[in-house]
Amino acid sequence: MKRNQFLLTLLSAGTFAFSALAGTPTDDRDTPYQTKTFSGNINAVRAETSGGSLTIEGGSKEAKVEMFVHANNSNDRIDKAEIAERLKEYDITIAQEGSTLVATAKHRGNDSNWKRSLSISFKFYTPRNVTTDLRTSGGSIQLASLTGTQKFRTSGGSLSLTDLEGNINGQTSGGSINMNRCRKGGSADRIDLQTSGGSIEAKESTGIMRLHTSGGSIRLTDLKGTIDAQTSGGSVNGDDIEGEIKANTSAGSVRLTNVAGSVDASTSAGGVDVSMVKLGEYLRLTTSAGNVRVKMPLDKGISLNLSGNNIKIPLSNFNGDTNKDRIKGTLNGGGIPVTLSANSGSVYVNQ
Repeated sequence: MKRNQFLLTLLSAGTFAFSALAGTPTDDRDTPYQTKTFSGNINAVRAETSGGSLTIEGGSKEAKVEMFVHANNSNDRIDKAEIAERLKEYDITIAQEGSTLVATAKHRGNDSNWKRSLSISFKFYTPRNVTTDLRTSGGSIQLASLTGTQKFRTSGGSLSLTDLEGNINGQTSGGSINMNRCRKGGSADRIDLQTSGGSIEAKESTGIMRLHTSGGSIRLTDLKGTIDAQTSGGSVNGDDIEGEIKANTSAGSVRLTNVAGSVDASTSAGGVDVSMVKLGEYLRLTTSAGNVRVKMPLDKGISLNLSGNNIKIPLSNFNGDTNKDRIKGTLNGGGIPVTLSANSGSVYVNQ
């Protein structure tokens, strides 16, 4: 009996060893399938893939490209031999063309057999002064520590941007946007980010910013410059903003605190709540279905135009007309135009 158990143990061990040698599927997503290093001057990156993510990390002394490959179906765990077989259906390029790093992955034919499709991602390590032109149809895009013109598009992933300087233009059709410590380089530079199906968070950034989403909320923190934040399907919240801000939503509230500058905030389906530490050239707050609340200094020359079902404001050194639902006139001789309008609600100033 003991002899039979011993033989079974040996047989099991041998079977396990054979399986290991044959290549057990691991699908290790943190290990590059292929790595290439490059020398010479690198100042640009061009990349395109249909089923994976794109990542650029600037500030590296050595230029390097890593390619990651795994099955598109997360339940399909495949080994390197199977990956190599499926890669025969793709045209893969990882090369240096002059001063540009190029990485592309394109499937031959119509890719109708989705069960065999692969997710092919690229990660670049580059110098800081690098421009990018990136496209992916099914993954996220991450950029960090870069200076220059950055242009990128994804149809099915998020955008993550950290420590970028220059002209920044990015779009996603199905993910969120996170921007941190980004700024313009030259006077003509812009930050233009857009998503059709996710939220936007921007913090510790400066410049001319256009932040638009059709299906999520917007969060703004510690921003300086000219900001255009618009959403069709969420709220807009901000704190510590200096400069000029336009905040608009069709289906949520607008709440801004510690603002120094000019504000144009509006909503069609919520309230507007703004706290000003310093007025800029104008203040315009409007809502179609809520209240307008604002805290602001009243010691400057201000021209008031307020309307709502009910208006409450402390008036001193005022000249003009006052009614329950309308106040129009000047404070301290007039000056900065302040327009507050609540079509179906009330207006509260310093209440």
